Amino acid sequence: MRDWDSEGGSLSKNSPTSFFLYQSVSSSTEDCMQSGSGSYPWFALHVRSRHENSVAAILGGKGYECFLPLYRSRRLWSDRIKEIELPLFAGYVFCRFDMQRRLPILTTPGVVEVVGIAKRPIPIDDSEIAALQATLRSGLQSRPWPFLQVGQKVRVEAGPLCGVEGILLGFKGRQRLVLSVTLLQRSVAVEVDGAWIAPIPQKGPVSTDLVTYQQP
Repeated sequence: MRDWDSEGGSLSKNSPTSFFLYQSVSSSTEDCMQSGSGSYPWFALHVRSRHENSVAAILGGKGYECFLPLYRSRRLWSDRIKEIELPLFAGYVFCRFDMQRRLPILTTPGVVEVVGIAKRPIPIDDSEIAALQATLRSGLQSRPWPFLQVGQKVRVEAGPLCGVEGILLGFKGRQRLVLSVTLLQRSVAVEVDGAWIAPIPQKGPVSTDLVTYQQP
Protein backbone atom coordinates (compact mmCIF):
# COMPACT_ATOMS: atom_id res chain seq x y z
CA MET A 1 0.00 0.00 0.00
CA ARG A 2 1.34 3.44 -0.93
CA ASP A 3 1.23 6.49 1.29
CA TRP A 4 -0.44 9.63 0.07
CA ASP A 5 0.24 13.27 0.82
CA SER A 6 -2.30 15.99 1.54
CA GLU A 7 -2.69 16.73 -2.16
CA GLY A 8 -3.36 13.15 -3.18
CA GLY A 9 0.10 12.42 -4.60
CA SER A 10 1.88 9.19 -3.83
CA LEU A 11 4.84 9.11 -1.46
CA SER A 12 7.81 6.81 -1.90
CA LYS A 13 8.29 4.32 0.93
CA ASN A 14 12.04 4.89 0.77
CA SER A 15 11.82 8.66 0.77
CA PRO A 16 14.34 10.61 2.89
CA THR A 17 12.83 12.00 6.07
CA SER A 18 13.96 14.53 8.66
CA PHE A 19 12.00 15.35 11.78
CA PHE A 20 11.39 18.17 14.20
CA LEU A 21 8.57 19.03 16.52
CA TYR A 22 5.99 21.69 15.76
CA GLN A 23 3.30 22.92 18.10
CA SER A 24 -0.34 23.54 17.31
CA VAL A 25 -2.49 24.78 20.20
CA SER A 26 -5.84 25.69 18.81
CA SER A 27 -7.45 27.76 21.53
CA SER A 28 -6.37 31.21 22.64
CA THR A 29 -5.58 32.06 26.24
CA GLU A 30 -8.78 34.07 26.44
CA ASP A 31 -10.83 31.11 25.18
CA CYS A 32 -9.28 28.83 27.78
CA MET A 33 -10.03 31.26 30.58
CA GLN A 34 -13.61 31.66 29.44
CA SER A 35 -14.22 27.91 29.27
CA GLY A 36 -12.25 27.15 32.42
CA SER A 37 -10.63 24.28 30.55
CA GLY A 38 -7.35 24.70 32.41
CA SER A 39 -8.98 23.24 35.54
CA TYR A 40 -9.99 20.03 33.77
CA PRO A 41 -7.82 16.99 33.02
CA TRP A 42 -6.39 16.15 29.61
CA PHE A 43 -8.09 13.46 27.56
CA ALA A 44 -7.04 11.84 24.30
CA LEU A 45 -9.59 11.97 21.52
CA HIS A 46 -9.51 9.23 18.92
CA VAL A 47 -10.28 10.96 15.62
CA ARG A 48 -10.77 9.85 12.04
CA SER A 49 -7.66 9.48 9.88
CA ARG A 50 -6.37 12.82 8.56
CA HIS A 51 -8.89 14.77 10.68
CA GLU A 52 -6.50 15.76 13.49
CA ASN A 53 -6.02 19.36 12.35
CA SER A 54 -9.69 20.02 11.62
CA VAL A 55 -10.81 18.55 14.97
CA ALA A 56 -8.28 20.67 16.88
CA ALA A 57 -9.36 23.78 14.96
CA ILE A 58 -13.08 23.19 15.56
CA LEU A 59 -12.65 22.48 19.27
CA GLY A 60 -10.35 25.48 19.63
CA GLY A 61 -13.06 27.61 18.02
CA LYS A 62 -15.49 26.31 20.65
CA GLY A 63 -13.14 27.52 23.41
CA TYR A 64 -11.52 24.23 24.38
CA GLU A 65 -7.81 23.91 25.08
CA CYS A 66 -6.38 21.49 22.54
CA PHE A 67 -2.91 20.11 22.02
CA LEU A 68 -1.85 18.67 18.68
CA PRO A 69 1.91 17.97 18.46
CA LEU A 70 3.16 17.77 14.87
CA TYR A 71 6.43 17.07 13.09
CA ARG A 72 7.58 18.04 9.61
CA SER A 73 8.67 15.29 7.28
CA ARG A 74 10.49 15.61 3.98
CA ARG A 75 9.07 13.06 1.56
CA LEU A 76 9.81 12.16 -2.03
CA TRP A 77 6.62 13.01 -3.92
CA SER A 78 6.46 12.10 -7.61
CA ASP A 79 9.52 13.90 -9.02
CA ARG A 80 10.34 16.23 -6.14
CA ILE A 81 10.93 16.37 -2.39
CA LYS A 82 8.09 17.93 -0.45
CA GLU A 83 7.85 18.92 3.22
CA ILE A 84 4.60 18.03 4.98
CA GLU A 85 3.33 18.25 8.56
CA LEU A 86 2.14 15.08 10.28
CA PRO A 87 0.79 14.38 13.79
CA LEU A 88 3.26 12.86 16.22
CA PHE A 89 0.34 10.78 17.51
CA ALA A 90 -1.54 9.90 14.35
CA GLY A 91 -5.27 9.59 14.96
CA TYR A 92 -5.31 11.47 18.26
CA VAL A 93 -5.88 15.00 19.58
CA PHE A 94 -5.40 15.96 23.24
CA CYS A 95 -8.06 18.18 24.83
CA ARG A 96 -9.03 19.50 28.27
CA PHE A 97 -12.72 19.31 29.11
CA ASP A 98 -15.33 18.35 31.71
CA MET A 99 -16.29 14.71 31.17
CA GLN A 100 -19.75 15.46 32.56
CA ARG A 101 -20.26 17.83 29.62
CA ARG A 102 -18.63 15.89 26.82
CA LEU A 103 -21.46 15.94 24.29
CA PRO A 104 -20.05 18.97 22.37
CA ILE A 105 -16.79 17.04 22.09
CA LEU A 106 -18.35 13.80 20.86
CA THR A 107 -20.53 15.58 18.28
CA THR A 108 -17.56 17.38 16.74
CA PRO A 109 -17.06 16.21 13.12
CA GLY A 110 -14.16 13.77 12.96
CA VAL A 111 -14.20 12.72 16.63
CA VAL A 112 -14.67 8.96 17.10
CA GLU A 113 -14.45 8.59 20.88
CA VAL A 114 -12.70 9.61 24.08
CA VAL A 115 -9.89 7.13 24.75
CA GLY A 116 -10.30 4.97 27.84
CA ILE A 117 -10.46 1.45 29.20
CA ALA A 118 -13.56 -0.74 28.95
CA LYS A 119 -15.53 2.19 27.52
CA ARG A 120 -14.58 4.35 30.53
CA PRO A 121 -12.67 7.52 29.54
CA ILE A 122 -9.31 7.78 31.29
CA PRO A 123 -7.45 11.12 31.74
CA ILE A 124 -3.89 11.52 30.43
CA ASP A 125 -1.28 12.10 33.13
CA ASP A 126 -0.52 15.84 33.32
CA SER A 127 3.21 15.14 33.56
CA GLU A 128 3.18 13.30 30.22
CA ILE A 129 1.48 16.22 28.45
CA ALA A 130 3.81 18.71 30.18
CA ALA A 131 6.86 16.75 28.97
CA LEU A 132 5.59 16.80 25.39
CA GLN A 133 4.84 20.53 25.58
CA ALA A 134 8.33 21.22 26.95
CA THR A 135 9.76 19.31 24.01
CA LEU A 136 7.75 21.42 21.60
CA ARG A 137 9.06 24.60 23.15
CA SER A 138 12.66 23.34 23.07
CA GLY A 139 12.87 23.11 19.29
CA LEU A 140 14.89 19.89 19.56
CA GLN A 141 14.52 17.27 16.85
CA SER A 142 11.77 14.78 17.64
CA ARG A 143 9.98 11.95 15.90
CA PRO A 144 7.45 9.17 16.61
CA TRP A 145 9.01 6.18 18.35
CA PRO A 146 7.96 2.64 19.34
CA PHE A 147 6.38 2.62 22.79
CA LEU A 148 8.83 1.75 25.61
CA GLN A 149 8.05 0.94 29.22
CA VAL A 150 11.36 -0.49 30.40
CA GLY A 151 14.83 0.99 30.58
CA GLN A 152 16.79 3.50 32.60
CA LYS A 153 14.60 6.32 33.85
CA VAL A 154 16.47 9.62 33.69
CA ARG A 155 15.89 13.30 34.39
CA VAL A 156 17.19 16.15 32.24
CA GLU A 157 19.23 18.44 34.50
CA ALA A 158 20.20 21.12 31.97
CA GLY A 159 19.20 22.57 28.62
CA PRO A 160 15.74 23.43 27.28
CA LEU A 161 14.18 20.23 28.68
CA CYS A 162 15.47 20.73 32.22
CA GLY A 163 13.22 18.87 34.67
CA VAL A 164 11.68 16.52 32.10
CA GLU A 165 11.81 12.79 32.88
CA GLY A 166 11.88 9.93 30.41
CA ILE A 167 13.67 6.78 29.28
CA LEU A 168 17.18 7.11 27.90
CA LEU A 169 18.33 5.05 24.93
CA GLY A 170 21.17 5.00 22.46
CA PHE A 171 20.53 5.14 18.73
CA LYS A 172 23.31 5.14 16.14
CA GLY A 173 25.72 6.94 18.47
CA ARG A 174 23.21 9.58 19.56
CA GLN A 175 21.37 9.99 22.84
CA ARG A 176 17.59 10.06 22.68
CA LEU A 177 15.06 10.66 25.43
CA VAL A 178 11.83 8.71 24.98
CA LEU A 179 8.64 10.39 26.25
CA SER A 180 5.53 8.23 26.41
CA VAL A 181 1.76 8.66 26.63
CA THR A 182 0.99 5.49 28.53
CA LEU A 183 -2.73 5.32 27.80
CA LEU A 184 -2.14 5.50 24.04
CA GLN A 185 0.87 3.13 24.16
CA ARG A 186 2.70 5.66 21.97
CA SER A 187 6.10 7.30 22.41
CA VAL A 188 8.15 10.18 21.03
CA ALA A 189 11.95 10.32 20.87
CA VAL A 190 13.86 13.61 21.19
CA GLU A 191 17.62 14.08 20.70
CA VAL A 192 19.41 15.32 23.81
CA ASP A 193 22.96 16.06 24.89
CA GLY A 194 24.30 13.24 27.06
CA ALA A 195 25.80 15.82 29.43
CA TRP A 196 22.28 16.99 30.34
CA ILE A 197 21.16 13.62 31.66
CA ALA A 198 21.19 12.24 35.21
CA PRO A 199 19.76 8.87 36.30
CA ILE A 200 16.79 8.80 38.65
CA PRO A 201 17.47 6.65 41.74
CA GLN A 202 15.06 3.72 41.97
CA LYS A 203 14.27 1.31 44.77
CA GLY A 204 15.52 -2.22 44.36
CA PRO A 205 18.01 -3.61 41.85
CA VAL A 206 17.86 -1.97 38.44
CA SER A 207 20.01 -2.30 35.36
CA THR A 208 22.23 0.67 34.57
CA ASP A 209 22.54 -0.31 30.91
CA LEU A 210 21.09 2.01 28.30
CA VAL A 211 18.14 0.67 26.36
CA THR A 212 19.06 0.35 22.71
CA TYR A 213 16.47 0.13 19.97
CA GLN A 214 17.42 -0.78 16.44
CA GLN A 215 14.98 0.07 13.71
CA PRO A 216 14.13 -2.85 11.40
